[in-house]
Amino acid sequence: MTTRGKYFGFFHSILIIIFLSMAGCAPVISKQIREQVSPDITFRDVINDPESYNGQMIILSGIVIEGKNTDEGTLLQVLQRPTGFRGQPKDVDETEGRFLALVSRYLDVYVYAKGREVTIAGEVQGKRILPLDETEYTYPLINVKEIYLWPVIEKRYYTPYRYRYYYYDDYWWWRTHIHRRKEFRPKKRRKKTGWMFRHQTIAASPETREIL
Repeated sequence: MTTRGKYFGFFHSILIIIFLSMAGCAPVISKQIREQVSPDITFRDVINDPESYNGQMIILSGIVIEGKNTDEGTLLQVLQRPTGFRGQPKDVDETEGRFLALVSRYLDVYVYAKGREVTIAGEVQGKRILPLDETEYTYPLINVKEIYLWPVIEKRYYTPYRYRYYYYDDYWWWRTHIHRRKEFRPKKRRKKTGWMFRHQTIAASPETREIL
């Protein structure tokens, strides 16, 4: 391969990486739909008076509370959350209410299950009043044009220590254990004095015995 070919392959790889990075940063809702959304319309406006915004396009993010298949299609009940990067719901304990998202085609409610994050773009289609516990709740109804189900990312937490440490609060176990260690501890031999050492050495040596 010539030097020119090597440089061409290098720059080609760089361009592919840049393109993939830009694609990974793009919003999940198409540009065609986003151009139809009025930035002045907020979810708070819609939930306060849904019928005043009939036919208006809006993009919402939230957490699925419940999903069921009906004669109209799949009806999702969603808890609204503030929209973050690329349209993903922010992981915060903030919400302005709930809304209903009606998808004309049937979705698998086992996949679009409770707790899943979704980003929805659709038209406001008035409201529906449904029971909520012991009261009634007014839900804005969104006729879904695009929906994105965010993948589940497993969060793992690692300990900085290589070994596990266990804590024992059994005082009597420690007391008994330490006491037994003291019982089986080998006794130290007493150091012999110089006179005893000399006396024993002389008594044990036959040559020294002859000199005495």
